[in-house]
Amino acid sequence: MKVMILVTHLLGTGHLARALTLARAFGAAGDEVTVLSGGLPVNHFDTDGQTLIQLPAIRSNGVEFTTLLDAQGQVVDAAYMAARCRVLLAALRHIGPDVLITELFPFGRRILHQEFHALLEAAQALASPPVILSSIRDILAPPSKPAKVQFADDMITQFYDGVLVHSDPALIPLDRSWPVSGMLENRLRYTGFVAPTPPPPSAPNHEILVSAGGGGVGDRIFEAACEAARLTPDLHWRCLVGGAAERIPPLAARAPANMICEAPRADFRTLLNGAAASVSMCGYNTAMDVLQTGVPAVFVPFDDGGEVEQGLRAQALSALPGIAVVRQDTLDSATLLQGLDQVRSAPRRGPQTDYMDGAIHTVQIVRDICQKRVR
Repeated sequence: MKVMILVTHLLGTGHLARALTLARAFGAAGDEVTVLSGGLPVNHFDTDGQTLIQLPAIRSNGVEFTTLLDAQGQVVDAAYMAARCRVLLAALRHIGPDVLITELFPFGRRILHQEFHALLEAAQALASPPVILSSIRDILAPPSKPAKVQFADDMITQFYDGVLVHSDPALIPLDRSWPVSGMLENRLRYTGFVAPTPPPPSAPNHEILVSAGGGGVGDRIFEAACEAARLTPDLHWRCLVGGAAERIPPLAARAPANMICEAPRADFRTLLNGAAASVSMCGYNTAMDVLQTGVPAVFVPFDDGGEVEQGLRAQALSALPGIAVVRQDTLDSATLLQGLDQVRSAPRRGPQTDYMDGAIHTVQIVRDICQKRVR
């Protein structure tokens, strides 16, 4: 199959990471995959063997998602957005995909509805229209008003053949975070969790590994970790600081001798596999990494701007041994060290293997949908 995946990450990088994991699974199955990425480039992500088309990049203004900025931090205008749309439509015509997957939309990225709508209409107008699917994580941002639910239902009814939900419905069904209508229920296809191949066993590095994804967030976590490291000279700490490189030197200047501060690394999952414990937010991909490695973990769910997605996920996972949750509004060195003591003294949790092959299942589900359409 020729598969086209459209993804735009605005704050963190989790959406792009998940899209690339799906792309690798399609590629491993012999399909031709093109990922169109509309967020900022992420240099440490592995895109070998994949075709990636970078749109004129945009990002959010922090958690204020109603204002879009370019890579230089300038507010984008209509001409800039029109240029993005031209790249999208040209790629659609050139590729002529059998399958078109939109990451998150129409359940999110409504600020980009014009370019999505133009792409979907153009796809339906092709001589051989593709199967059109939405790809969403386990937990969505709960809608703040009924109009958002109606918008998603209307778009699904008009354009989509199905919705790929990357979750285990027995653990986290979609209706935990999103109202599911009868129409939508019939379109849902649960894939299991989407995660890369588990990292190989690695020697213990005895580090407290502190991370906050690839975006420019997590300052409170890094500050608390810095103070906690100062109080625990017998522990070795490593902070992986995403976003602009300029964020690292000020933190490194304040860090004690037993803490390393550096940019996110391509071998993050190997480091995590050997860590004494992890301190992180609770985004989808980080949660999968924690489950796959079995590392003791303290989650500090991102909740700026009223975000609740990570809090819901952390709450669901906190029932497992070796996982603790510290809210951002209570985070300091004392609560962080308390959480670390709790998870490091708990029975060691084994690596999670069930329902972690969602990327492979996604390929199977998509092929089944395509075959049914042919019949």
